[in-house]
Amino acid sequence: MRDINNGAPSARHLRARLDRIHVWSMAPSFLAIIGLGFLFTFYDIFDINVSFIQTCSQLVKGCTPESTVNWIGLPVLLNLLGYVLGTLVLSPAADRIGRRNMLMVTMLITGLGSLYTAFAPSYAHFVASRVVTGIGIGADLAIVNTYVNEVAPRRARARFATVIFIMSALGAFFGIWLGLFLTTPAAPWPMGLPFAIAGAGFTQGWRWMYGIGAVLAALAIVMRVKLPESAQWLIQAGRMTEAEAVVAGMEARASARGPLAEPDFAAMPDGIPEMSTTPFRDLFSDPLYLRRLVLLLAIWFVGYITVYGFAAGFTSVLTSLHYAPPEAGVIAAVGTLGFVAEAVVMSWIVEVLERRYWLPVGAVVTIAGAVLIAAAGVHIGMAFLGSMLIFAGFNLWVSPTYALTAEMFPTRARSTGFALVDGVGHLGGGVGIMVIAPMLPHLSVLEALLLVSGFLVVAAVLVQFTLHTRNRHLHEVSP
Repeated sequence: MRDINNGAPSARHLRARLDRIHVWSMAPSFLAIIGLGFLFTFYDIFDINVSFIQTCSQLVKGCTPESTVNWIGLPVLLNLLGYVLGTLVLSPAADRIGRRNMLMVTMLITGLGSLYTAFAPSYAHFVASRVVTGIGIGADLAIVNTYVNEVAPRRARARFATVIFIMSALGAFFGIWLGLFLTTPAAPWPMGLPFAIAGAGFTQGWRWMYGIGAVLAALAIVMRVKLPESAQWLIQAGRMTEAEAVVAGMEARASARGPLAEPDFAAMPDGIPEMSTTPFRDLFSDPLYLRRLVLLLAIWFVGYITVYGFAAGFTSVLTSLHYAPPEAGVIAAVGTLGFVAEAVVMSWIVEVLERRYWLPVGAVVTIAGAVLIAAAGVHIGMAFLGSMLIFAGFNLWVSPTYALTAEMFPTRARSTGFALVDGVGHLGGGVGIMVIAPMLPHLSVLEALLLVSGFLVVAAVLVQFTLHTRNRHLHEVSP
């Protein structure tokens, strides 16, 4: 243990000052800056959903709308393998050199991957470009969630993770609706989008989509230059003078909204552990954190089977179940309205329940949506409602579980721990699409959608074995 105090405040002093702040105390632009990055990240995750039918027809000889379900699995799986590579290689660097610096690197890689995708000359290059993009996105998701968890007030960590998640929902909304506009032919509503522009004279809309993604990434990089470093990380690194400056700025903004309580120094630990140079070893050699790694990895792996089954493959799944491609795209696009509504509502209520209770709620909502779509038949309004419930349900649990995951690891290895379970867990999404998607055409609509949705039920059971973390000190939950 050590405690640096060469003229600068001690770790205990600074942590006590941080802990008394119960309101959002970063610059007003912070949420917009981080949010734009998340908007792009989820835009990139969801943009393949509708657009891949056109991509496949352009890059794969003999690909038809009904057969895209056989081709979408490989780019999604290898994109998620890129997540794993990115998280394992890049996220630990955020524990060593800082959150803010690595956020610049991850967004640069993601943007370059999106640009590569826009110019992919073949299916093989398309798949390779998705790997590059995945490397950046996987690490970015881990570091952003770690960063937000450390700068948010203790009583609202899940809330601000969810506020950022609103931008994720907007990114998904933008990605799917733009795909509908650029990559499907015009068709009367609700069988399609009447003003869609794809057709014999315009078959490269999918390339425009990834080009727009690269522009969004460039904007996010420029804005991230303004981000401060996490005070929690600076304290852990022993950079007390810099940490004090960040904390003082947070106090000034918080005090403008009301008087601050006196710091409770007794509630804070005396000193901090040595800065880790081997975060992987720190986690795997500690039985406490090893158990948490195994449990959280199982939760994310199983949960992501459902998430990516719908996020990346919903249009292909519906098409394989004999929905017309434009109609399938419209149903998926309308579903994003449920995602946006869920994110906004959750930003207000997420702190009402313990983190682990939201996953069962999400599973129930998702299954309800699946049943509605199966029962809809020719009633397109019922299918729309079912799609909105599905998109709300399979996303409802994600932001509180992001908060829970970051809380379960110590500051010295928080980004690495999050990266391991979330990054490797993403493989569940790829495995789900590769293994489960080809089975779906042989099932009824209800059987297919319940199969994809059912994995959330398993994850909902597993998450009940996690800790109570709401409103607890980070050092108390994860010493």
